[in-house]
Amino acid sequence: MSTHTLSVLVENVPGVLARVAGLFSRRGFNIESLAVGPTENPEVSRMTIVVAVEELPLEQVTKQLNKLVNVIKIVELEQAVSVQRELLLVKVRADATVRSQVLETVQLFRAKVVDVSPEALTIEATGTGDKLSALLRMLEPYGVREIVQSGMVAVGRGARSITATSPR
Repeated sequence: MSTHTLSVLVENVPGVLARVAGLFSRRGFNIESLAVGPTENPEVSRMTIVVAVEELPLEQVTKQLNKLVNVIKIVELEQAVSVQRELLLVKVRADATVRSQVLETVQLFRAKVVDVSPEALTIEATGTGDKLSALLRMLEPYGVREIVQSGMVAVGRGARSITATSPR
């Protein structure tokens, strides 16, 4: 099974997320990551969906998604031709004995500290899933207290855009 990233433009109306997620659920596919947000057009939202599935079932789901009345456009974003990022907030134990080491790790990964307390640091990092996993592995020995991670967002590389001027 391989991972696929879909950029799905939908009308910005209530219930669309439930219908899209329901379609994946009925087919027995687990959505690994889901991010939904506005686009340059306030009437259109973009769903970035990461799903692990073989090619043929994915093609079937894509055809079914296209039949949903609120779906405007679907594009598969391959890693080589898109920019893909996730956001991570991680709270790490960082008392005076290890704080400088944790800060070195933060700098190494070009992350930033967004909250400080005497016993902990909260770190913000963006990047690929691999980069964020590597950061977490480096921070693990210090004591990770809490992790919050967004779903992936992605956009195609270059000048070509995946846009919809208005809903159908």
